[in-house]
Amino acid sequence: MKFLIAFGTDDGKNLNNDHVGMAQYYYVYEFSNDRERLVEKRENTRFEGDETMKHGDPEKARATSSALEGVDVLVGRKFGPNLPRLLGKFVCVLVRTSTIATAIEAIHNNMDRIAEEKNKEEGRKHIVLKP
Repeated sequence: MKFLIAFGTDDGKNLNNDHVGMAQYYYVYEFSNDRERLVEKRENTRFEGDETMKHGDPEKARATSSALEGVDVLVGRKFGPNLPRLLGKFVCVLVRTSTIATAIEAIHNNMDRIAEEKNKEEGRKHIVLKP
């Protein structure tokens, strides 16, 4: 099983503290055969509309989705009101840790669970992981 998994970050080491859609970057890793490798650092172009728009605006979900084209799983410390929209495109994983390294370990320990959600055609749910 092989997945592209994106981690929302501002510094490349820690997961960002805000909603994952507000991260400066997405570090995209390929996970396969109990290994991972960083394949790409993507800049989050963010929604460039009116900054007074509220969290949960569908345009913000579209902007996040377009920055993550080809990604299977999105990992972050927080998800906002757009979570239901993001679940249509990604397996969304909420991790209760601050570092990407610890989040990677949690992902490896739960690959079967992630694959199960990925294979659902309807009713996908987010996953909460603790290291």
